[in-house]
Amino acid sequence: MSRIFISGSSTGLGLMAAELLLEQGHQIVLHARNSARAKDIFKALPAVEAVVEGDLETIAGAKKVAQSVNNLGRFDAVIHNAAVGYRENHRLTADGLPHVFAINTLSAYILTALIEKPQRLVYLSSGMHHDAEANLDDICWKKRRWNGSVAYAESKLHDAMLAFAVARRRPTVLSNSLEPGWVPTRMGGRGAPDDMDQAHRTQAWLAAGEDPKSLVSGQYFYHKRPLHPNPQALDVALQNRLIACCEELSGVSLPV
Repeated sequence: MSRIFISGSSTGLGLMAAELLLEQGHQIVLHARNSARAKDIFKALPAVEAVVEGDLETIAGAKKVAQSVNNLGRFDAVIHNAAVGYRENHRLTADGLPHVFAINTLSAYILTALIEKPQRLVYLSSGMHHDAEANLDDICWKKRRWNGSVAYAESKLHDAMLAFAVARRRPTVLSNSLEPGWVPTRMGGRGAPDDMDQAHRTQAWLAAGEDPKSLVSGQYFYHKRPLHPNPQALDVALQNRLIACCEELSGVSLPV
């Protein structure tokens, strides 16, 4: 049995992955932005061990979530699932950062840096990352006109970059990324064409599976099959620049 924390798991794929992992006999801790959403989780999945509350939109909120997770003890795996979608308008957080970047990229970095090192890390990317540019020179959208779809795509590229950077820096940790497919969740929209029944299975498999094909690191997957990521995700120089950007903005360093 594994003990697994899933960020952004009050609805959608995070909640679906939790349900599957509970059915498999694992011990699950979930995350909700506020108490109302936490209550919804307990109604949907009363068997979860706990629900951590906290808003990942702010640096302080992400730090608080990491501390709350650590207060519960060590985890075997962490699934970085929290995200907002591709139809978001431009909005700055209390830290002055675009909220898409703050939630999708920076909070994943902060949680990675501050949560006690698990055995496995799983980062949800997106098929949209394949056509994205990292845009590290304008990661906060100060030079470009806002485009929610582009902002989302590049944040999902950042998540894959982070997964591979961690795999390289922490050789004892299995760190991988995946795309769940464009599925009809609240984020994906009703018209999304991909298979909802497959969308949550790869992250659960990477977090707790014993299949030798899941016991790898620095890989990218789609429906449990290896897939070539955007080449920028594998660029070590870009990975290092992303980590440096996140460290500067958050004041949090990534331990090796």
